[in-house]
Amino acid sequence: MGQAGLAALRRRGGFVVSEEEQQERGPSEQSNLSDPDSRLMRKSKSHEYRQAYNAQAAVDADGSQLILGARVSQCASDRNELVADVAAIPVALGRPETVLADNGYANGAEVAALEASGIEVLVSTAAEGRRRTHDFRPARPAAPREPRAEWLKTMAGKLASDESRARYKLRRQTVEPVFGIVKAVLGFTGFSLCGLDKVTGEWDLVALAYNCKRLHKLSLTA
Repeated sequence: MGQAGLAALRRRGGFVVSEEEQQERGPSEQSNLSDPDSRLMRKSKSHEYRQAYNAQAAVDADGSQLILGARVSQCASDRNELVADVAAIPVALGRPETVLADNGYANGAEVAALEASGIEVLVSTAAEGRRRTHDFRPARPAAPREPRAEWLKTMAGKLASDESRARYKLRRQTVEPVFGIVKAVLGFTGFSLCGLDKVTGEWDLVALAYNCKRLHKLSLTA
């Protein structure tokens, strides 16, 4: 196997709490009576908190765009999901030679663990925020932050090369469209079941449906 990109989708219905209320609650107090396995999450700092699950997917970045591994996490952050996502890829498919991940997965320990197993990791060292197409407000230039951790400096140096940048760009054009198709074409915008086991099964079925659709498309262009 060549390259695999990682991405996440946080999706679940539920009630909303404010950021102040979230900060006041301890881990043992974050419980939902209808779905105790779910956790309070938000897609970004500009979104509200919801009871949710963190659906993960590893996608082939070498051309097929097939979902190689799918799993569901109860953690709102992606920083500790890198190793587990790669482990979710079935052994029969082999191990990826390179893993491409966005800044949400930037964790030195996780990167070191994969590299120790012989897998190259290319993970962004800075947030990849983009301006909207029709955003006419003046742009606020901001100087890029200098990475502090040694592994981040090493990663930034690696991504500075033309070859690494070209390889990393594959993540956006292969992984991101998969989630767009899952939501816009397959119509999956929220889990219908409750409980981690059932939600995991539901996400597996979504990944299977996407792969069936993708395989049919590939067969027509073969």
